[in-house]
Amino acid sequence: MHVSPLETNVKVRNRRIQITKTTKANIVMRLVLWALLLFTLIGPFFLDYGTITWSTAISLTLGNLKMMFLEPAFHQITFATALKQISMTLALAFLATILGAVISFFLAIFSAKNLAPSMVSNGIIAFNSFIRAVPTVLWVLIFAIVAGLGAIACVLGMMLHTIAYLTKAFAESFEELEEGTIEALRASGANWWHIVWHAVVPQSSSYMVSWIFLRFETNYGVAVAMGAAAAAGGIGFELFMASSFYYDLHEVGMITYCALIVAIILELVSLRIKRKLMAKS
Repeated sequence: MHVSPLETNVKVRNRRIQITKTTKANIVMRLVLWALLLFTLIGPFFLDYGTITWSTAISLTLGNLKMMFLEPAFHQITFATALKQISMTLALAFLATILGAVISFFLAIFSAKNLAPSMVSNGIIAFNSFIRAVPTVLWVLIFAIVAGLGAIACVLGMMLHTIAYLTKAFAESFEELEEGTIEALRASGANWWHIVWHAVVPQSSSYMVSWIFLRFETNYGVAVAMGAAAAAGGIGFELFMASSFYYDLHEVGMITYCALIVAIILELVSLRIKRKLMAKS
C-alpha cells in the first residue's frame, strides 16, 4: 500500500489529528531538555551535605516560612516608609524605561530591515544581541565602577538593557508593516521621515505601548533586586536590611507582600491597557 509523505507524520490522539514534523532542531532540543531533566534529578545525590540533619533542617525551614508569610509585621520601618521606598523603586524603573524607550525608538527605525540599509541594521542588531547577552545586574555593577553604587548606576544599567530589549521588539513590529503602504508613500514623494511619522508610528503605536509597559514591569522587579545588590535604595534595600542586617523574618515577609501587591497591580493595569489597545485596533 502506497503511503504519501504527508501521512507519515500524521498521528491521531483522542480523536484529534496531530501533525508532527521531526527535524534536527527538534531532536537537539529534546535531547537538551532530557539532559537537563536528568541532571536535575541526579544532581542532589552528588552534593556533600556534611552534618546536616534533614529533620532539623526541614523543621527550621518551615518555621522560617511561617514567620515570613503567616506572621508578617513591620518592626524596623513603618508602613509609610515602605510606601515611600516602593515609590522610589517604581521611580527608578519608570525612569529607566522611559529613557530606554525613547532611545530604542530611534535605534529600532535604523535596525528595521524594511526602513534602513542592511549594513546599519545588522550592526545595531549585533550590538543589541551583545547587550542582551549580559545580565542587567552585571551592567549595573559595570556602571557602578564609574558612577559608584547607587541609583545612577542602577538606572544606567537597566536603561541599557531596556534599550537592547525594546529596540528588538520595536524593530520587529516595524518590519511587520504592510510594504504596500510604504511603497505608496514613496511613490507619492514622501521622504524617509514622512514614512516614519505617517506610516510606521500610527500602525505600531499600540505594540510599542504594550512592549513599554511590559518592560516597565520587568524593570520594577530588577529595581527591587538592584536596591539590595547595588545599594540603589527603594524597597529592595529595606528587604536586604531586614534579611541580612536585622534578620527580621517577620519584616521580610511584610516587605515581600508589599512588593508582590504592587507587581499584581502593575499586571492588572497592563492587562487593561492591552485590552484597550486591542479594542482600538
